[in-house]
Amino acid sequence: MKGDVDRSSACSSLSVVASLIVALSVSIGRATDATYLPDATASKVVTVTRGETAAAGIAVFTQAVAIKETGPKETVARFGEIYAFSPSFLAVHQGEPTVISFRNLQPDDEHDFMLVDPAGNVLMRAILPPLQEISYVFTFHRAGLFTFYCTMHQPDMSGQILVLAPKRG
Repeated sequence: MKGDVDRSSACSSLSVVASLIVALSVSIGRATDATYLPDATASKVVTVTRGETAAAGIAVFTQAVAIKETGPKETVARFGEIYAFSPSFLAVHQGEPTVISFRNLQPDDEHDFMLVDPAGNVLMRAILPPLQEISYVFTFHRAGLFTFYCTMHQPDMSGQILVLAPKRG
């Protein structure tokens, strides 16, 4: 009897682990795609479009904090190249279309922008080519604290978007 319980428990545990591996593989596979906007499920959290009019606008720049060409050699040797988003904290209102323009100021480094919901689900990813500007209109449908990353320059290049309650008339 005890052997049957242990075997059943082991099978159940293996099933959970297998499910987690499949879910992680799907997430990682999508996270490595060059650029994608929110799918049907993610669009319930945030809608992202291009070329739409917006009520507000924010510019986000890539910033070279310490790079091999100009940074302190000791810093770069110890920590590697360090980049940041500027600003790294944004506040928007739920339901208010907001254009966010991403400007990659580096002439020789590509960056990306990956948006993650409060539960850690990847919502979108956009490549930010060197010396380019890309704009998207974000309309958040849920309040909360969202995180964004440049997956190419972790752990330093990240930020947050605080989605506030809708504006009152």
